[in-house]
Order: sequence, then C-alpha cells, then structure tokens
Amino acid sequence: MMTPEVNVIVAMNEKTLCTKGDRIPFPPTLRILFGHRPYWWVQETMIYPNQTTPCLEQFPITCETGPGSPSGHAMGSSCVWYVMVSAALSYTVRQKGKSTINLHRITWSFLWSMFWIIQISVCVSRVFIATHFPHQVILGVIAGMLVAEAFEHAPAIQTASLKTYIQTNVFLFVSALGFYLVLKLIDIDLLWSIPKAKKWCANPEWINIDTTPFAGLVRNLGALFGLGLSINSEMFILGCKGKHGYKLSFRMSCIATSLATLQLYDFIKIPTHTEYLFYILSFCKSAAIPLTVVAFVPYCIYLLMKPTEKKFR
Repeated sequence: MMTPEVNVIVAMNEKTLCTKGDRIPFPPTLRILFGHRPYWWVQETMIYPNQTTPCLEQFPITCETGPGSPSGHAMGSSCVWYVMVSAALSYTVRQKGKSTINLHRITWSFLWSMFWIIQISVCVSRVFIATHFPHQVILGVIAGMLVAEAFEHAPAIQTASLKTYIQTNVFLFVSALGFYLVLKLIDIDLLWSIPKAKKWCANPEWINIDTTPFAGLVRNLGALFGLGLSINSEMFILGCKGKHGYKLSFRMSCIATSLATLQLYDFIKIPTHTEYLFYILSFCKSAAIPLTVVAFVPYCIYLLMKPTEKKFR
C-alpha cells in the first residue's frame, strides 16, 4: 500500500505528462508519439499555479501543428548526415596502405565530429524556438540513425520494381487513412494537436497547413513514389549504372548540381487556399525531387561528360 505522500508524488508526475482535455487512451509506449509542443504545453499544463506560467517567445517557425515527438527535423538531419558520413568513410576504407589507414582515422574523427556538431545545432535550435522538448529532439536523432542503418541493410529498395513502389504507396495511404477513420469512429482524433496549435500560436498567420500530419504523409508518399519512378527509369540506368557512375568527378558533379537544383525547388510555393489542391501539388513536388536528383541530374551530367571522355580516348 502506498502512503499519502507517495500518492501525491505519483499524482504530480501524472499531471506533468498531461494537459487539460487530453484524450489519448494509449499505453505509455505509444503515447510518446503524441508528444506535446512547449509553446502550447506551458499554457495547458496543470503543474503551474495561477499566474506563474512561463512566457515562451514564439517565432514564425514555432507554430507547427503536428505532435512533437520525435522531432522530424532532428530525425531527417541525423538520417541524411549519417548516410553521407557512412558513404564517405566507406570510400576511404577501400583504399589500401599505411598512409590511407591514418587518413581514414583522421577522416573518421573529422566527419563524425562534424556530424554531432550539426545534430546538436539542429536540436538546440528546435528547443530554442519552443517547438520541441529536449527528449523529443534526442529521440529524433536516434530514430534517424536507426532508419539510416536499417535501410542500408535493405538493398531491395534499389532493385524493387515500379509496381512494388506503387503497391507500397497505396498500402501506406489506405492503412493510414483507415487507421485515422477507425479511431475517429471511437472518438479518438489523431489531429488533436491542430486545435491546440491554432489556440496558442501567437500569430494566426504562422499556422501553416504544410506542418499538419496529413501533409507529412503526402510528402513521404510523394518522395517514395518519385524514388520508385526514378530508379526504374532509363535515365537512371544510363546515368548511374555504367563505369562512369563510380568516378569521383561524376559523383561530385552530381552532388553540386543536385544541391543547386534543390535550392530552386525551395522557391516553388504551393498555394494553400484549397486543401485538396495543396495535397495534390505537395505530392507532385515531393515526387519530382527524387526524380530530379536520382535520375534527371545524373543523366544530364552523363550526357555532358560523354563527349569529353571521347576526346581523351
């Protein structure tokens, strides 16, 4: 039997995890995915006495509308940079000789140091703008690294047919939509975070449909479809499958051109006045990005370098 003092401590701990109006009847292991964001949590939590709620400064990028755990920015950053660092180190490992071993050690130390500097910077910035709690960004970094490691050992991604990609896309969309509708029938709203964001955001103009859970789903489905379309295209086969695909000059040219092209995509603003139109255009834009980077850019670089190679023969 617990003493009254212990009961008080347990009650206080429960209050720190909940806010007024929470209705998420899931076990604690799943509730972590329904994490609150600091900018609305401080306004609704029951742990602060009256008139002592902390005042958190908000910024134009603070008012994200989806749940806060794990941090998508931290997860995306750690996943991408983990892949890049691992790929660079695998290139140095293939070299032989005593000098290359020392070079590998220096490169290993430098790249992983840069990796953690970037991740810490991303995490601190997300916490600073009151969009995430510290544990959410830490979970994001860990999750991103796990995803990168898992997909590194899944070579089928690079060999799957377009039909498989389309079937996977349809399955993910139907299962996500079905799960949402089933829970809504039993009075559980997976979009519970949107009203909180609208209520506590300092400026209504900072609320962006691009941050909603469904917008994230559409972007991911578009990127997956674009990847399947690109690796099954003739441009990808001609641009990346030959011997030239292993040349450092070819790879560096592809990287530089892809980065420049991605900056151009940033200037494309999708209209938000019609929700369904926004989702369709968001899907198309997300599909176009991997198609450009994986297939179109390497193919164009291949065509440009082909005449140069003939001259040197």
